[in-house]
Amino acid sequence: MGAFEGDLRGARILVTGHSGFTGGWASLWLSQIGAEVHGLSLPPETAPNLFAAAGVEAACVSSTFADIRDADAVRAVFERVRPDLVLHLAAQPLVRRSYRLPIETYATNLMGTVHVLEAARQQAQVKGAVCITTDKVYANRETDHAYGEGDRLGGHDPYSASKTCAEIAIESYRSSLPSWGQDMLIASARGGNIIGGGDWSEDRLVPDFARAAVQNEALVIRNPKAVRPWQHVLCLCHGYLTLLAQITRGNRAVSDAWNFGPDRADCVSVEEMLKRMAQHWSSLRVDVVPAIQHEAKLLMLDSAKARAALGWLPAWTLGETLAATAGWYRGYHDDPSAARAITLGQISAYRERIGSPALGAGASHA
Repeated sequence: MGAFEGDLRGARILVTGHSGFTGGWASLWLSQIGAEVHGLSLPPETAPNLFAAAGVEAACVSSTFADIRDADAVRAVFERVRPDLVLHLAAQPLVRRSYRLPIETYATNLMGTVHVLEAARQQAQVKGAVCITTDKVYANRETDHAYGEGDRLGGHDPYSASKTCAEIAIESYRSSLPSWGQDMLIASARGGNIIGGGDWSEDRLVPDFARAAVQNEALVIRNPKAVRPWQHVLCLCHGYLTLLAQITRGNRAVSDAWNFGPDRADCVSVEEMLKRMAQHWSSLRVDVVPAIQHEAKLLMLDSAKARAALGWLPAWTLGETLAATAGWYRGYHDDPSAARAITLGQISAYRERIGSPALGAGASHA
């Protein structure tokens, strides 16, 4: 498969947010390639959830439920696990919840990140950390412009702003390490809109679609014309693991910010997404109920840097992503006990694709 996987085999990796959607997929992939996975997160907050359905805990050498807002608890996990690498995914990830709970959102996304980086800094064996923020950290002018890593940061809503604050804190730690006499590498990853099987979060398009399809109800959406950079969760995990592998190689250039987004053709509107999703499942009646809170209507990423410097490419198109996502949910609702096999099967299929010469040498040898 991808040569980057060999760099992670045997590595002791602490995944924060391993009980969540992306954290679950990443933990299972890491376990499949022989990494020693340790998890730190809150318990799953939805029922059902990927953590239980796909047996994520069984893939972890240790699994700790603790709050990253608790600096002492975070430090205790680091002291016990003594990780080589950190994949920091734990977050309050929902825009509309951030309007309801701004203090919790800032405390988790900003101070939680600071607690993780400080605990990592105190452990001499930690080679580096990959901290996940979001594509929403940019000062979005809502024009036909794909944002690059050098564009100005911003954040209209508390979620976006809290992640922008986290980016500033990450850069501060990155810049301050020489003053502490340390050389830990810190990368931040800004991913596009993630979809895939096993997400049951509130106020997300695909989980809402799956719930409506199963219950034969109308799907309520807020912004049918909103355009987003959609991609499968495995495309993002691929980018995150590539960054971790570069850290193990001591590549100092990786200690920077990185965009991971789809091709421009896969940046489509919500209504177009629903039309394509229906081709893989069923058509739904759609009710539009506009949100009173501000949400971006147009957002795209420029990922040329990751493509050129890391050899990263999203291995699945939007069509393949939607087929895999719909297949996951249909399979789960037919037989919930099949969730682990479906999840591992899709990880294997993605890994085979990135090892294919058709994808290009850069992606398979990143």
